[in-house]
Amino acid sequence: MPALEDPNFFHSVTYICEHNEQGAMGIVINQPLDISLSDVLSHMEMTSDNDELDSTPVYLGGPVQTDRGFVLHEPTGQWDSMLAITDNIAVTTSRDILQALNDGKGPVRSLVALGYAGWGEGQLEHELVENAWLTCPADSAIIFDTPIENRWTAAAASLGIDLNTISGTFGHA
Repeated sequence: MPALEDPNFFHSVTYICEHNEQGAMGIVINQPLDISLSDVLSHMEMTSDNDELDSTPVYLGGPVQTDRGFVLHEPTGQWDSMLAITDNIAVTTSRDILQALNDGKGPVRSLVALGYAGWGEGQLEHELVENAWLTCPADSAIIFDTPIENRWTAAAASLGIDLNTISGTFGHA
């Protein structure tokens, strides 16, 4: 929501990968870092002649474990450490998917993030009750195809909401 002032999540769009009675885990999909995928791969001692990787952004996936990489991708495929979220989308944390991306043999669409967003038991539910978040169905087009700067408004628009018309306060008539 526009009034959410936490700097980790201000105007963020978070794809929830897992949500159960123990808590929730997600990847922020609209907070690019000042590093590219080729920078990350080079740090991992993987070299490539693929110039496209120089312009592939890496995202701040959330404030938890920012030294750990997460690849949100479509289609799911077969990777060493993968969590299938839907029939078409998965999150993978293993080196093999990065090597495949480096070699031009990775998933058709992917988003690489450092860190993730995490909530403890009941925490996300409490934040929803407090009106901190809007929830909408996941949309691959928003995740992978929509320009980064438009993902926040596109996610709200998928619900028919114009964020410019939402008040920063709630509970008052």
